[in-house]
Amino acid sequence: MFYLLHGDDEFSSREALRRLRQQGDFGYNQDVYHGDETELATIVATCSTLPFLSEGRLVIVEGLPRKRRSSSSTAHERQGASVPEGETGSGTTAGEAGEERKRSRARKGGKKAAGSSRADFEQGLAQFVPSMPASTTLILLVDEVLEARHPLVEAARRHGQEIKSLLPKGAALERWIEERAALLKVRITREAVALLANFIGSQTRMLANELEKLATYVGEGGTIDVPDVRALSAQVQETRIFELTDALAQRRPQHAFDILHSLLSEGQPPLLLLGFLLSQVRTLLLVKELSQKGLRAAEIASTLGVAPFIAERAAQQVRHFSLAQLEFIYRQLVETDAALKRSRLSPEVAFDLLITHFFAAPARP
Repeated sequence: MFYLLHGDDEFSSREALRRLRQQGDFGYNQDVYHGDETELATIVATCSTLPFLSEGRLVIVEGLPRKRRSSSSTAHERQGASVPEGETGSGTTAGEAGEERKRSRARKGGKKAAGSSRADFEQGLAQFVPSMPASTTLILLVDEVLEARHPLVEAARRHGQEIKSLLPKGAALERWIEERAALLKVRITREAVALLANFIGSQTRMLANELEKLATYVGEGGTIDVPDVRALSAQVQETRIFELTDALAQRRPQHAFDILHSLLSEGQPPLLLLGFLLSQVRTLLLVKELSQKGLRAAEIASTLGVAPFIAERAAQQVRHFSLAQLEFIYRQLVETDAALKRSRLSPEVAFDLLITHFFAAPARP
């Protein structure tokens, strides 16, 4: 059996993979390969081997070979390859020019082979699937959407099964949240669904983690409501902190006060709220420094080990702050944290002073 799992919803694809692994008796006949690191011949040989002491063999291939650059040569290579014998540039002998032409041809040949490697892999695997032993289950996991005419998609439709997982959006996202809650044997109100959908979006792995935590909190048969989400979902709280820093960046004091008072009135522990703020401003400081060095959002996400959408939003926010402003906010947060721990100020007064001090500072030059 051949299963093709593809799409941009990495979480759902891997859940489908987990279910498929539990369906057969494979024993020790299980192999996992990475498409970008393994020769097609190795995968074919493993799939063609009969299982030992079990009914079937399971072969999992994660990913396809990387797409290479185009095989077209550069203008410099074309120019170097076209130098006739005896008409070399200054200081270059005819023999050296000949060697350079050989190297140029070798480079172009190498690029051509590399450029076609992914297509060869895909076509070769698709052609092998119909002749695969009945005892073998081959699962190919691809974290991208493959076109309907792709040879592997056609092979899956004719000789196996295609499982396509796309990130849910809009109404489909809300249905996904409701269905996930049902799997966890809890109910969720429409308002809570909308809150999770608006603040977390199509990040299905993150949504699944939050729903599992909320389901544990309300218990089997319980109902997840808006107060539960606001109190327990770290991702929702972090997004609201983003809104607070947006208000600070746009110099909208009333909006900033409203967000803070709303969080406090919902029972958000002041020290935990400060922890969120400190973490957020620390991230903004790091993003500001990295962006000044010329790094883009994707590179910043990789460097800091944060989700790409967090790095992208932080990169947009830091444009409204100077480095001095962010350092000032951070110092004020540390002082507020110390004041709360010593019970010198009430939470409401401490946070009001924090916002007031910020807007008393000079705006970004």
